[in-house]
Amino acid sequence: MQSRQSSRPVLTGAIAARVFASRTAAGMDLARALRRRRLRLPVVVLGIPRGGVAVAAPVAKALRAALDVIVVRKVGMPGQPEVAIGAIGQPNILVREPRVADELSEYDDLHDTAFERAASEERRELDRREQLYRRSLPPLDLSGKTAILVDDGLATGSTMLAAIRAARAAKAARIVVAAPVASPHAAALVAAEADETVLLETPQLFAVGQWYGEFEQLDDQEVCRLLALGRGPPVTETPG
Repeated sequence: MQSRQSSRPVLTGAIAARVFASRTAAGMDLARALRRRRLRLPVVVLGIPRGGVAVAAPVAKALRAALDVIVVRKVGMPGQPEVAIGAIGQPNILVREPRVADELSEYDDLHDTAFERAASEERRELDRREQLYRRSLPPLDLSGKTAILVDDGLATGSTMLAAIRAARAAKAARIVVAAPVASPHAAALVAAEADETVLLETPQLFAVGQWYGEFEQLDDQEVCRLLALGRGPPVTETPG
């Protein structure tokens, strides 16, 4: 009997030596890897804002697929917001980073009350981005579709895990996680819940920005511009 893990292929680099010139270049490399897969149609490519949308845009173009956004937010540690202790998504998705939660378990205020406070603050920003990026579009409907979830890199994996669960809640038929670079911990975490993962590099020493020659911060205006260019009907034939 085939195990759950073995039924979910993972494309990785055993030794990460590649530095991507930019998010656009990384998206083009990711698109080439995805084009080698037999993707079940119709396909929609979903970028995680903000940086993931810039990677997702060339992926959607290469696959001739619709581009959309799936809004999730990292929950940062109180006092150290750069350290992820979890993530949130729609509708009411909440993920706790298990390694950090274990380290903080002796501090009840951080483990519970402060986590909930931080998550509540991020929920307000999530709602703002959802309204801004979706504009007048209806809520995300992935029924019967293959959802390719794209980010520029996976550090803890919590944010992508929230995206996977949000896509499941939106009735995606199949979920493919795609990213140019991921930590081994994040790769294992998302592989346990996604149907398939396509990760080009999985370095041991990890910070997303170090694997990019150009890693500028994207603003809301650029995200909206990319989404406006990429939104359209899903493909109905195999990408060539």
